[in-house]
Amino acid sequence: MGISLDSIPLSAIVRIRDLMYKVDRPFRLDQGDVSFDAPESFKQGVREALERNHTHYLPTIGVPRLRELLADKLRRKNGIPIESPDDVHVTNGGTHAMYVAMQALLEPGDEVIVPDPEWPPTMAIVRAAHAVPVAVPLHESLGWRWDLDALERAITPKTRAIYLNSPNNPTGGLLTRAYLERIAAIATERNLWIFSDEAYEDVVYRGTHISIASLPGMHARTISLYTFSKSYAVTGVRMGYYVIHDPEVRARALKVLMYTTSNVSSLVQYGAIGALEGPQDCITAFRDELQARRDLFFEGIATAAPGILTGTPPDAAFYAFLRINPDWARDAGVTGESLSWAMAEHLIRGARIGCVPGVDFGAASEGYLRFCTCRSREELTGALASMQALLTGQARA
Repeated sequence: MGISLDSIPLSAIVRIRDLMYKVDRPFRLDQGDVSFDAPESFKQGVREALERNHTHYLPTIGVPRLRELLADKLRRKNGIPIESPDDVHVTNGGTHAMYVAMQALLEPGDEVIVPDPEWPPTMAIVRAAHAVPVAVPLHESLGWRWDLDALERAITPKTRAIYLNSPNNPTGGLLTRAYLERIAAIATERNLWIFSDEAYEDVVYRGTHISIASLPGMHARTISLYTFSKSYAVTGVRMGYYVIHDPEVRARALKVLMYTTSNVSSLVQYGAIGALEGPQDCITAFRDELQARRDLFFEGIATAAPGILTGTPPDAAFYAFLRINPDWARDAGVTGESLSWAMAEHLIRGARIGCVPGVDFGAASEGYLRFCTCRSREELTGALASMQALLTGQARA
């Protein structure tokens, strides 16, 4: 790979993180990390693994009991017709799952259709596989979904796959069954693969999350990607997995998995077993609180940034992807080569609020900012007050 990495940029999220470390008493709305604690069942699984000395090498694809539980979850909850737990491989988080899957499937020069906006590492991981990400804009007017005719026009003889991220980061857009059925028909007709990133499957407030691999005939041409990070509040322990039905691609993926991790931490895997075998009420409790925090933020933004930052509460995930009023920015002197970068830096320096410029998620997303609404209510309230003082010159009541 070597010199080719020079053309792959680090996400602006890293630059923002570095800026925020220099800020006194920051509001970390740049971080997509919930403030909840991991469920006791996960912690107990880790404790028991230590007590039983489960600290040695494991099968590269994962502990058999864990893969059995994951296969059952995928059949029951996602509706994916898993034939064997061997279809499921355990990874060091969802990012690693994506990296392994794309290395296993893609050839140099292959094109992968991706949404714009989209989580920045996605495009970097496509490029790391020597493939080409082809951005097709999502439309706010369509609920942050594609114009499917435009999606189909973007397909060329070089297109190898379509990457789905539903619910979407950063917009919270959720693909409906009708959208997924049309995408499935396109993929089938054009003989394309699907990467289905379902990291936010459990953070849906309105509508229903549907796994495209559950649709007739789609499991065979879909690589489904998952993580425990959002569902169980364990972003730091790195627990993910992917599902590949095709034996040839799965065998390639095993090689990438082996040579990038040997095996995922035993403690992480036994913690995951504990989480899956334990009560699942934390998922509902987390989602309900995240919805309350979403509502708190969107109610507050109307007075904290009136006519300056606007948007609609998302159907899913835990982000606010807000439009910046360019006229206000010009009059306020918040200008630069990138409006979204200028506004992000203005909020960081003037209000101690971390956020991510929209342009980092794709060229079509310039003029937006992403705020993470998963932080504590106290932090969200403090951020809104600080924002109001900076943008309107008024203290928040």
